[in-house]
Amino acid sequence: MTQTLMILAFLALVALLAAATVAWWRATERLAALSGKDEIGDRMAQLMRAQGEITGHVRGLSERLDGFGHRIGQSMTDTTKSTHESLAKLGERLAVIDKAQQTITTLSGQVVELQQVLANKQTRGAFGQGRMEAIVRDGLPSNAYAFQATLGNGTRPDCLILFPSGPSLVVDAKFPLEAWNGIRAAATPEATKAAEAQFRRDTVKHIQDIADRYFVPGETQDTAFMFVPSESIFADIHERFEDVVQRAHRSRVVIVSPSLLMLSIQVVTSLLRDQRMKEQAHLIQEEVGKMMEDVVRLDERVKRLQTHFAQANKDVDEILVSTRRVTARGTRIEQVEVNGAGGEAPKVATKPAAVRTPTPRPPGPPELPFSNFEEV
Repeated sequence: MTQTLMILAFLALVALLAAATVAWWRATERLAALSGKDEIGDRMAQLMRAQGEITGHVRGLSERLDGFGHRIGQSMTDTTKSTHESLAKLGERLAVIDKAQQTITTLSGQVVELQQVLANKQTRGAFGQGRMEAIVRDGLPSNAYAFQATLGNGTRPDCLILFPSGPSLVVDAKFPLEAWNGIRAAATPEATKAAEAQFRRDTVKHIQDIADRYFVPGETQDTAFMFVPSESIFADIHERFEDVVQRAHRSRVVIVSPSLLMLSIQVVTSLLRDQRMKEQAHLIQEEVGKMMEDVVRLDERVKRLQTHFAQANKDVDEILVSTRRVTARGTRIEQVEVNGAGGEAPKVATKPAAVRTPTPRPPGPPELPFSNFEEV
């Protein structure tokens, strides 16, 4: 587009130059035809002015064309840059859309596989069995449940929840899902009504089969669970098929969803924990008795230690009495006045000694002068 505009501008410039040349040629012919010298000069002056005006117009047109071409070039550059940025963003969005399309295709394939699984009774039973087993394994210890265990009457329920001191609880996972899919696939009110009747018959029959096959006196509880692998189906059953729910209650079969089964598993876990605590109660009592013996023994030892402390305090008091006496005797010794010239007997400054009958001294060193002091 820029080249086209430049060509048009060049053609316009050529046309102007051609027009100026033709005007010059005509003016020359007219000058040749004129006879007067003054008139020729005037005509030449007019021709020069006209040529100057044409040259100015041509120069202005050329400058305008240059400016116009520059603006067009800048606009084309900006447009090209914007176009490249838009194409880059469009490419990124197309890549995201392509990735989303691949994800949708994968999900569609998985949905088709799930529909095929749910359409087959065996695979549908395996699907419900898998969900139920996952919930039971997550909530109970390995010794508290059994899958596909054989009862005394030869039947094999999907799951048995084992209680330590009582019958086991049966959990069935074979919900009639194909009848429910028939309700969802119905296109007319008549087809929906027929599908609901079929679902009601199949569900009631399955409830009755659970009650007839899995209630074994002394071996299983008189209540069983029928597991529904979908919360939405569970809600629709309680909303649209109240008679089926009441029939299940009368047959002592509880319809449970995944969330209700998890809640029931937690209750069972609490019961098992309480049972284990009851079984270990005698051990706890024995340990508490031993601990009380240790406490009594500790009390006796503390009392003996207290007696030792009291005796030690008494000994310390007696030692203090002796030290006071020794200190008093030392003080008295310091207060004795000895007369070195006359050899007089020693005197006590504070209290005179009691007069005693002198006794003959045995041979040996002289007796100390403070031996006759009375004790404090």
